[in-house]
Amino acid sequence: MDMIYLDNAATTRPLDEVSGTVCETMKNVFGNPSSKHMKGIEAEAVLKEAVGRIAALLKVQEKEIFFTSGATEGNNTAIIGTARRKKRAGMHIITTKLEHPSVREPFLKLEDEGFRVTYLDPDEKGLISPSDLENALDDETTLVSVMYVHNETGALQPVEELGKLIKSRNKDICFHVDAVQAFGKLKVLPKAMNADIVTASAHKFHGPKGVGFLYIKDGVKCDPLLVGGGQQKNMRSGTENVPGIAGMSKALECIYDEGFEERVKEQYDLRSHFIRELGSIENVKIFCGDSAYTAPHIVSASFLGIKSEVLLHQLESDGVFVSSGSACSSNKPGLSFSLAAMGAAKEELDSIIRFSFSYETKKEELDRVIESLKTHVPFLRQFVRK
Repeated sequence: MDMIYLDNAATTRPLDEVSGTVCETMKNVFGNPSSKHMKGIEAEAVLKEAVGRIAALLKVQEKEIFFTSGATEGNNTAIIGTARRKKRAGMHIITTKLEHPSVREPFLKLEDEGFRVTYLDPDEKGLISPSDLENALDDETTLVSVMYVHNETGALQPVEELGKLIKSRNKDICFHVDAVQAFGKLKVLPKAMNADIVTASAHKFHGPKGVGFLYIKDGVKCDPLLVGGGQQKNMRSGTENVPGIAGMSKALECIYDEGFEERVKEQYDLRSHFIRELGSIENVKIFCGDSAYTAPHIVSASFLGIKSEVLLHQLESDGVFVSSGSACSSNKPGLSFSLAAMGAAKEELDSIIRFSFSYETKKEELDRVIESLKTHVPFLRQFVRK
């Protein structure tokens, strides 16, 4: 039986071209990019090529791109580094109740340090109201952090409207956008969003794990979390992961090619088809089903009366791999903070399965998943206590 992998919001399979590039670079371009000899210059050239490709995609300056180990480091740097740097200007910072743990936990840490944090509530579609943000801003606000695409539901935040609002109030407020689930699925343009800092991670768009990047707008001050060798203009010390960065660059080249827009449309069509088919199963609640407010690759649904992990393992027995929630919090007890904030009942939170697609996902695979669900869901509900 062929595997059907629908956990792409957790991680994607590296493209063959990416794996080849990583291996070739690791083998042949092994010099330290800080070294002045030829092998170091070769490694430095790989970094420069990647910076150029990322800057061109984002339509920003090359000097505004910094490499990281991924989303967690990027989000921590953006939030903690900015808040601490701007401490004298104000101690009020804003985020939402929807955020990934790599955003939520830094805000909790800053709260312990004496910062005043406002957590904005989403509506039932998982969207943040611009008017709520406007009401939360005050003269002490120095940072706002909002996720572009929600990692559990695919809800698509109105980041352009939020960014415009923030800058109209005070151009010195730093606007951080966690674009980890957006990059590679949508076009991400920091200037259009009025974003000062943007986070991305390679393994979410068919690149290698352990590498990502930050866009930091020229002139924005952010304290580094890592100090030492002074690499990347003292913003992120440590020898750069040259093979990983080369693989990330190759992934971007493959994803953002001439067929990108058509693939996005195809994914939205697949998402709509899958949601329609899910609707034929009794007692299923779909979160953020309206594609007008969602990214193309995530569908979350509650199969009421069935524990998430039970259904997950039943699907796995059929070769279908899905998630019972965010991969970064699935090893911790408790229910989804985000979906609870959207008003989901405990019964719904207990039974959530997240299906997340890639450009390799086929309609025939989704139809097979529906057939598997139609077999397992009625069977498992026989054992639900009345």
